[in-house]
Amino acid sequence: MPAIRGPKSKSKTRRHTRDLDQIHADLSVPKHLQQYKDTKAAEDLPGLGEWYCAECAKWFESASNLEAHERGKPHKRRVRQLREEPYTQKEAEAAVGLGTDNGKRAASAMEVVEEPAAGMEDV
Repeated sequence: MPAIRGPKSKSKTRRHTRDLDQIHADLSVPKHLQQYKDTKAAEDLPGLGEWYCAECAKWFESASNLEAHERGKPHKRRVRQLREEPYTQKEAEAAVGLGTDNGKRAASAMEVVEEPAAGMEDV
């Protein structure tokens, strides 16, 4: 049965994997990865959850499939993306101008000089 927005939206959400910031946390803190793995039942996973690619957040049927995946372009692309540090909430707020500035405001920034509009001097 198709979803409300169309038949393709259901398959798109089914293929959704973990986001880059979640994977980065998995790689930096082993406890975070173990908590994620504990949420999945081993009998429901391919290969009973034995072969897992942490960079791509995918399980594989066999060791040979995992090795073939690690030689492939999608895996290498994901590893390249993970080399960059993920943005923090503080950086995101600073980008939109919501940073914390505890300094004094400059007086010149507050002054507004109004000039008469062109052609309106003799009115």
